[in-house]
Amino acid sequence: MSALTLDKPPAPANTATRRTGRAELLLGVVKRLATALFVLLCTATVAFFLVRLSGDPVKILLPPDATAEQERVLRHSLGLDQSLFAQYLDYLGGLLHLDFGDSLVYGQPVSEILADRLPATVELAAAALALTLVVAIPAGIVAAVRRGRGTDNTVMTGVLLGQSTPPFWVGILLILVFAVWLRLLPASGYGTLANLVLPAVTLAVYSVAVVARLLRSSLIDVLSSDHIRSARAKGFGPLKAVLRHGLRNASLPVVTVVGLEVGNLLGGAILTERVFSWPGVGQLTVEAISNRDFPLVQATVLFFAATFVVVNLLVDLSYSFLDPRVRTSR
Repeated sequence: MSALTLDKPPAPANTATRRTGRAELLLGVVKRLATALFVLLCTATVAFFLVRLSGDPVKILLPPDATAEQERVLRHSLGLDQSLFAQYLDYLGGLLHLDFGDSLVYGQPVSEILADRLPATVELAAAALALTLVVAIPAGIVAAVRRGRGTDNTVMTGVLLGQSTPPFWVGILLILVFAVWLRLLPASGYGTLANLVLPAVTLAVYSVAVVARLLRSSLIDVLSSDHIRSARAKGFGPLKAVLRHGLRNASLPVVTVVGLEVGNLLGGAILTERVFSWPGVGQLTVEAISNRDFPLVQATVLFFAATFVVVNLLVDLSYSFLDPRVRTSR
């Protein structure tokens, strides 16, 4: 038996390498999750204390002629008569059970209000993201392939305008042209495709400019690489060489920016929804801040922060599938 044990061949080296790679990948995921939870905790803490600097919500909830006794009773019923530290501990305890509390204005659980408004914001952000990819990717590719020519100059002029124009001004201008002058699209409302067009375009303008500019820069660097020159030597045209050999290598920075733009689209929806009276989380956030609805403001801020964190985590994990050089496992 001992001889058999001694003669047993060792495990293949590539098997041990794969196991080590999986362990490193798992450790990396655990570290990223821990970092994400810490970021969310910090965001929740900052939102909790900052929102209370806006004033006393009891003054808004009660009429101007309310007595001191009425204020005391309402403040007690809302739990605002407790110490700030006690309120903070209650808030953290609720977060552990995904309980965001009840809205001070609507009198409903905050989670139900968010669930009611979330589909509108997701619809708007998804439409803006789709529009961004459909417009920015072809524009960036064409600008890189025809660098220094009229097409490139046209794309870069549009990029400059898109990055320098405030989104709310774009929204107002689109309303003026397409809703007031031409009467082709509604200026506000929700529920139809026509209502979605102007808000989605407004929200996508900046993202289109950012993605197209970055993709152009990345592709210009890739076009000077050896494998692209080899493809051109084999008879590939510039566009075909980029699509078959260059686009994937140039995709890493673009994926990073697109991931960030998902969070920016949701965050930027605050102004866009306000301009177009779009009934989403952004509009809800503005209303909650105006009404000093502490639980609702805290929940919406945490929602936007969680969106950024989750998207960044997914972008990090996607790197190993896009570029073998950054893979942690084989």
